[in-house]
Amino acid sequence: MAELSTLARPYAKAAFEYARDAGELAAWEGQLATAAAVVADPAMAAMLGNPALTNEQQANTLIEVCGDALAIPARNFVSILADNKRLALLPEIYSQFALFKANQEKSVDVEVISAFDLDDAARDKIAAALGKKLEREVKVSTSTDENLLGGVLIRAGDLVIDGSVRGRLNKLAEAMNL
Repeated sequence: MAELSTLARPYAKAAFEYARDAGELAAWEGQLATAAAVVADPAMAAMLGNPALTNEQQANTLIEVCGDALAIPARNFVSILADNKRLALLPEIYSQFALFKANQEKSVDVEVISAFDLDDAARDKIAAALGKKLEREVKVSTSTDENLLGGVLIRAGDLVIDGSVRGRLNKLAEAMNL
C-alpha cells in the first residue's frame, strides 16, 4: 500500500495544484472520482491491464467509458497516466487529491460509530467539539454498531478516538494481563 501511495503522490499533487490554480477543485474531484471508480471495476481493470493494448488505446478506452464526465484537462491527465503506465493508480490518486482538497479547505470527514442512533443535538455537539480540537470544519457521518455496547468510536483521518464501552473493556483486559 505504501508503494502505491508513493507512486500516486506526485500525480495527485500535480492534479491538485492545477485544479487549485484553475479554481476547479470540486470539478476535478468529481472527474477523478469517476475515473477512479471506472478503473476500480474488475472488468475494466482487466481490460486496461491487457498488454495487447497500447498506452494510447488504454487512455482512449478509459476516456470513452467516462464520456462527458471528463473535461479536456482531465482527459489529458488520463493520457499522461497511460503513457507512464499509471492508470491503475487512479483510485489512490483520487484519495490523495481528496485529502489535499480537504486540507486546503480546512475540512475533515469524520465517521462516528455509536451503539445507538445519535440524535441531531448529540451529532452537532460532537462535530463542534471535534471542530474546535482539529481546528477544521467537520463533516460528520454516523453509523451504528451494537457490538460497541455503549459510547462512540470516532475516526477522523488518522485520528481514532475510542470512547466505546467495548474499547474500555479491551483496555482493562490488557491491563489485567500485564
